[in-house]
Amino acid sequence: MDHEEVCVLLPTYQEAATAGRVVAEFREAGFDDVLVIDGGSTDDTRAIAREAGARVAVQSGDGKGQAIREAVADHVDRPYVLLADADCTYQVSDAQAMLEPLVEGEADHVIGDRYGDIHEDAMTRFNDIGNSIFNWLFRLIHGEDYADILSGYRAFTVSSFQRLRLRADGFGIETEMAVECARRGLSVTVVPITYLPRPDGSSTNLHPLKDGWIILAALYRKAKTANPLFYFGSVGVAVGLVGVVLELYVAYDWFVRRISHEVIALAGGVSIVLAIQLLVFAALSDLVVTLHDELLDRVDRLEDDVDRLDTDHPREGEETDGWADDTSEASDSRSER
Repeated sequence: MDHEEVCVLLPTYQEAATAGRVVAEFREAGFDDVLVIDGGSTDDTRAIAREAGARVAVQSGDGKGQAIREAVADHVDRPYVLLADADCTYQVSDAQAMLEPLVEGEADHVIGDRYGDIHEDAMTRFNDIGNSIFNWLFRLIHGEDYADILSGYRAFTVSSFQRLRLRADGFGIETEMAVECARRGLSVTVVPITYLPRPDGSSTNLHPLKDGWIILAALYRKAKTANPLFYFGSVGVAVGLVGVVLELYVAYDWFVRRISHEVIALAGGVSIVLAIQLLVFAALSDLVVTLHDELLDRVDRLEDDVDRLDTDHPREGEETDGWADDTSEASDSRSER
């Protein structure tokens, strides 16, 4: 493929140990536009990246998510973006396979599946379990299997990225991109890639517990509009189970020990009623979201139809295949009469 159509995007923060090597490898592979968007590193990350041949920009905010959004909006002028980390965990040799589905029109967004060839010690057991849980929740909520939604190696068209509503500033950006792709109905292809351990002297910016909670919150928060049946229904089921347990306890104590628990019984009853209301609300919300998505699909189709009509029938003053000239001549002949 033509690498002149691709911008390699590398978000960085304190990556002096690896950024230069990653930039150099992409440059040697023929990518002439390598953009490093830096989060205010206090080491030599920017200088090293610039010396290796990268364009360097400093993001105005904080976090990986904000860096990616700002980079695409303000610094990318090519139709395709190859997103990677500057920590030497991804291989440049996988770039061609990542970009092919975009160029051939088979996908809008490509996710590199790190489990395709993951090296020993590339991921801790704790992170592996967390990834498995997040991927399972994503499949449950959104009904799509993207294999590795937290992968940082991605390729996408700029036009499809602009359709995503992304707000996460930190490591929740990968989760948001996956959720938005599923919600917007974008074509997503998963490509197996190689995932390597960080080289010695390089430290990760990921904090498993803190960032894991952020990712989980982003996944659940996005379910509110993407799958409200799950979002409100899960709360309803949980509240309902609490109510049922309380009522069973009250019933047991009454029939076995003849002890009454009026307050607990009332709390259990309220919980069950609230659970029913939440389940009804979940069903209604799901209906509203479904109708809303159908309306947006119709608007998109209408816009496409209008664009085709504008192409087939130019507006007044536009010329197409001599039609305007013929019309003008006919008009002049009528006026002469």
